[in-house]
Amino acid sequence: MGTEAARAIGAGLAAIGVAGAGVGIGHIFAALVNSVARNPAARSQVFGLGILGFALTEAVALYALLICFLVLFG
Repeated sequence: MGTEAARAIGAGLAAIGVAGAGVGIGHIFAALVNSVARNPAARSQVFGLGILGFALTEAVALYALLICFLVLFG
């Protein structure tokens, strides 16, 4: 196996983290919608936590994408 093939495989494996982050963001907003539907009065408290969870999960996706690009072009 050549170096380019190993880089492509490594970048593909690193890109799996981006898919995992997408699933995590889906779960966060599904829980947010579910909690607001159950208790609309708690929307102001729950919304901030949902956005914080989104931001942290998106940061993980960006780190996975960074690692993917470092493997490909580094």
